[in-house]
Amino acid sequence: MPLKLGPGAPHPLGATFDGRGVNFALFSAHATRVDLCLFDESGSETDRITLPEYTNEVWHGYVPELGPGQRYGYRVHGPYVPRYGHSFNRNKLLLDPYAKAYAGSLIWDDSLFGYQIGAKRSDLIKSRTDSAPFMPKCVVTGGSALPLDNRPNRAWHETVVYEAHVKGMTARHPDVPEPIRGTFAALAHPAIVEHLVKLGVTAIELLPIHAFVDDRHLVEHGLRNYWGYNSIGFFVPAERYVSPGANVDEFRTTVDRLHEAGIEVLLDVVYNHTAEGNEFGPTLSFRGIDNASYYKLTENKRHYHDTTGCGNTINIGHPRVLQLVMDSLRYWVEQCGVDGFRFDLAPALARDGAGFDPSSSFLDAIGQDPVLSRRKLIAEPWDLGTGGYQLGAFPPGWAEWNDQWRDGLRAYWKGDMGALPGLGRCISGSAAIFDRRGRKPWASVNFAAAHDGFTLKDVVSYSEKHNEANLEDNKDGHSDNRSANWGVEGPTEDPAILDRRDRVRRAVAASLLFSHGTPMWQMGDEIGRTQFGNNNAFCQDNAVSWMDWQNVSERDKGFLEFVRGLAALRQDLPLLRSRKFLHGEPVAPRIKDVSWFKPDGEEKQAKHWEDPVAKCIGASFAGGGNILLMLFNADTQPIDFIFPYFGKRHLHWKLLCDTANGLIRPTDAPIAVGKTTLPGNGLLLFERTDL
Repeated sequence: MPLKLGPGAPHPLGATFDGRGVNFALFSAHATRVDLCLFDESGSETDRITLPEYTNEVWHGYVPELGPGQRYGYRVHGPYVPRYGHSFNRNKLLLDPYAKAYAGSLIWDDSLFGYQIGAKRSDLIKSRTDSAPFMPKCVVTGGSALPLDNRPNRAWHETVVYEAHVKGMTARHPDVPEPIRGTFAALAHPAIVEHLVKLGVTAIELLPIHAFVDDRHLVEHGLRNYWGYNSIGFFVPAERYVSPGANVDEFRTTVDRLHEAGIEVLLDVVYNHTAEGNEFGPTLSFRGIDNASYYKLTENKRHYHDTTGCGNTINIGHPRVLQLVMDSLRYWVEQCGVDGFRFDLAPALARDGAGFDPSSSFLDAIGQDPVLSRRKLIAEPWDLGTGGYQLGAFPPGWAEWNDQWRDGLRAYWKGDMGALPGLGRCISGSAAIFDRRGRKPWASVNFAAAHDGFTLKDVVSYSEKHNEANLEDNKDGHSDNRSANWGVEGPTEDPAILDRRDRVRRAVAASLLFSHGTPMWQMGDEIGRTQFGNNNAFCQDNAVSWMDWQNVSERDKGFLEFVRGLAALRQDLPLLRSRKFLHGEPVAPRIKDVSWFKPDGEEKQAKHWEDPVAKCIGASFAGGGNILLMLFNADTQPIDFIFPYFGKRHLHWKLLCDTANGLIRPTDAPIAVGKTTLPGNGLLLFERTDL
């Protein structure tokens, strides 16, 4: 019996079940016809229906008696004229940009490409083969209950971020049941939650969980897109992270469990490009629906304006494309309980024209949105386009990944000449970059290591990258890592080298948690995770990238306890997480909110910062009746440090942290007065004490 069909409505976009049937609505400004294709569970097409109405550039129709679980896709008709920016091809089954779930997985085949592979004029010759057998199918979903209203709502200045990968963090944890390892459910396991809480983590930032595609060339070489920066569905959770038989409700439950532990959930989102790549990529969704609207094209229209290095750039300046991104963000916040986002290659989203614009339509839309403007917003402040490096240029309300913090800290603790000014900027919240328009120190997201680069352990174990496993002749990944192996490249049993590496690693970790700004840990750094020198493990969905919970050395167990101690110190000492930038303003007679000192106790002047040989410095932070004194020594040799005067007398100092010896709040440390010996590759933290 033929299905009944009504006109339906042009909104909301997507497939919407109202209890009696499903309304289908798809935006396409340049299509000439849209066919809705229905499929059974075997993947066979059962019906093909032409959407009857076209309103405000939205094709729509209503099908009674359809409900949740129905599988579908679109075939969109129109001109196939790549020279004019149009790539319509009715032979290609297309994913609904607003779909909330998929059934099945993409299987690489030449039919997925809209052009005839191997043809003399390549992408200009239209393919006639049907891609449906190789495409996942969209699935109609029902209404969902809103998540529990138990958001931690952590203040930014109290936030400690932990960057994690759903599978990488849980795939090898012995306490997590095998059937759920590598899934959202595993993240909610008590063993994982307890680990995060003991680290002082207040927000977990998940690498992309939107549905994404394993690149064809990776699959053909036995690899996978592990990181997930290859999105195709902005509302769909990646199937690989969902437990067998579960759905998006599993993610909602995980968010609730983390919220109950006081941990916010942030998503790393990729709205700057899609998995369809350049003009030689597959036709999976946006390209076949309306290529000229969804993507930024060059003047000749045939090619893509690529500021991402991934083949295409989303045309977020188009109202309907901006709507798609905003609707997606609100969905994850309102329906799934997410607390914020880290935006991959964020300048690409702020280019209405060719250049970055801090008042772009996207940034303005976020800033005025009553839902999204209240969430945590983090920019990766660079892309690959002209003028793409925009650290510090995002509007108030945004935080930004601070790669200058990473490079400055690594260079200092590596012992590079002239690195002392970089240390000073890092510790004090990078005020020269962020102190404008009322922004606060938390705007600087400080990190020593992240997914894109060496792990912290590899920073002190390798001088060069070792990416041979990526099958690109070690040509991929950064070459400037500001790292050092301290005597031997990679693993060693030499206790002197291992001791030196541990010293530097503890000093970097303490610098991270003692700096003003928002600290971010990379998954596994706290237990010595190594990628064996691979600094671009995007395709290593294996032991290279996963946390190894069971084979943690005694040294790394000690480092874990040390990190937990650092987290407790940060929590207990408000001066380590200042709410405002400090500029040497007086807080008491002869006491400033921040001061810098040479080893002889003399306050550092501007000319002293220019000394390229200097590797030792002290910094005091004062306020609320307390004074903290941090002493830094990147030299390998110890040095005597004379305590500075505050007022007219020497103060008494209680040792809180000694990174060289791995001590946190040592009970047997004598009260220090006058001077102290600062160990090589060491950081000491003292607190003023009154006897």
